[in-house]
Amino acid sequence: MVKHNKIIPNQHFHKKWQTSSRGPLHIKSWFNQPGKKKSRRLKRAAKAAANAPRPADKLRPLVRCQTQQHNAKVRLGRGFSLAELKAAKISPKFAATVGIAVDHRRTNKSQEALDINVQRLTDYKAKLVVFPRKGAAPKVDGAVSSLPKPAASTKPAVEFMAVPSDGENVYDAQRATWTEKRLAGIRKKMKEDAAEKKK
Repeated sequence: MVKHNKIIPNQHFHKKWQTSSRGPLHIKSWFNQPGKKKSRRLKRAAKAAANAPRPADKLRPLVRCQTQQHNAKVRLGRGFSLAELKAAKISPKFAATVGIAVDHRRTNKSQEALDINVQRLTDYKAKLVVFPRKGAAPKVDGAVSSLPKPAASTKPAVEFMAVPSDGENVYDAQRATWTEKRLAGIRKKMKEDAAEKKK
């Protein structure tokens, strides 16, 4: 029951989306969210596989969050500062070509943070293997023979199917071929089970 001088409860929650006196309501739905999430994940995986053996993400520095409330937390920053790259003996131009993020605006406020990120760069540099584009020997300190070879990009083979000439529906023929290929293993297993039962 409404008390005192308040507005009369007259909310309209059952609105007709498609047909109404004012025409269809222009409402943006988000029912494709799970599908988009899956497609983004598959696209990231395909991109990582295509760029292999290169890492999927860039190397980023360890930084502290801002303000006194959050500065106890450590997170990844935008990019390494120029001072950190200079201490690790890496030029900014070369860093951009080998997967190291660079932030020319960032400055170091403490020696401790500088040393942590320099060590991070040094460890990355020690594990770095640069494969030249023209197929020469990889540039790395140490034995070259034990290095892994870059993965060759293999495109999936395209299967062509003969078009039936006796007036058969092409779509039905394609579906039948696809179904036979998909159920080949299941049908083989069923035949083996049936043969074992007869014995």
